Amino acid sequence: MIDPRMTRLAEVLVNYSTEVKPGDKILIEAIDAPHEMTNELVRVARQAGADPLVTLKSNRVLRQLLIHGSEAQLKLIADAEALRMKGVDAYIGLRGSLNITEMGDVPADKMKLYQSVWWKPVHGDIRVRETRWVVLRYPSSAMAQQAQMSTEAFEAFYFDVCTMDYRKMAQAMAPLEKRMQAADRVKIVGPDTELHFSIKGIPAIGCAGKLNIPDGEMFTAPVRDSVNGVVRYNARTIYQGVVHDDIRLEFKDGRVVEGKSSNTDHLKTVLATDEGSSYVGEFALGFNPYVTKPMLDILFDEKIAGSFHFTPGSAYEDEADNGNRSAVHWDMVCIQTADCGGGEIWFDDELVRRDGLFVPEDLKGLNPENLK
Repeated sequence: MIDPRMTRLAEVLVNYSTEVKPGDKILIEAIDAPHEMTNELVRVARQAGADPLVTLKSNRVLRQLLIHGSEAQLKLIADAEALRMKGVDAYIGLRGSLNITEMGDVPADKMKLYQSVWWKPVHGDIRVRETRWVVLRYPSSAMAQQAQMSTEAFEAFYFDVCTMDYRKMAQAMAPLEKRMQAADRVKIVGPDTELHFSIKGIPAIGCAGKLNIPDGEMFTAPVRDSVNGVVRYNARTIYQGVVHDDIRLEFKDGRVVEGKSSNTDHLKTVLATDEGSSYVGEFALGFNPYVTKPMLDILFDEKIAGSFHFTPGSAYEDEADNGNRSAVHWDMVCIQTADCGGGEIWFDDELVRRDGLFVPEDLKGLNPENLK
């Protein structure tokens, strides 16, 4: 018997997130995900009148491909996947890996090769820009352990956050979009954090369940050379399978001039990937009321209520573009709720958020008590 929560999630992904219509072609890419959920996505997609394509993948197999792969081999795979991606209207990426550090021992040069000749041409250039897409992870005991919860409790949390009323969220975030569109100067202060930058002229994009599940953020990008100051991120983060604690970045005229973390060598390697990897491509505020603490999964962590993320690497070219290009896009998260040290965010000369809670009346609809 299918868990009814699977059916509800499939309906959200197909009917709301990707807005599947009769005649659409939809690619369902299931990576280490349970077949029951994949089957339900197929059934609901067909019920909506779409033609689903399915790819089943394993991160353990992908690891071997990356470690032993040549540039020509990875490009061949990318060419095949690019052809398929160009032929679909929508994409659902379901990721159920039991080991978040599976890629942790893939050499840095191999990861860079993968990002440049496989991921970017297929996903960055086609999927992100030309399809209606949504990506998510599927719950597992490993994810429960990351979140320091029992498996049963985590599953309940997962389905709550992934099937919440995203239409209500979309309405509540409209005033924030207007404010960010009109803003020039941003100031962020907090423990060992004081950042100054401009977002003038760069679009603000609200996210309420259309691209990522879970969702709940408003993003833009800083004017590329305007970032000055220091930021200390208090949420653990994982990139290329490597875990980092306590990242601290110092900026001068947009560029990271000093970076430290619990794995400084790896941090510096990533920031030196290319010219754009030491500049910031995204600034976003998180406000999902069900996500309250980090769990080493960026699809959840960047949505933490009362957080912001400030992202070294590429900007979103077709949405909030500041001109920065890179093979890197590393969402680093700082939580500003009172129990995490607090902090303030100002747009021009107006206090917008203090200790993780929105202050202006028109933004209070995004505070947790009003979104649940």
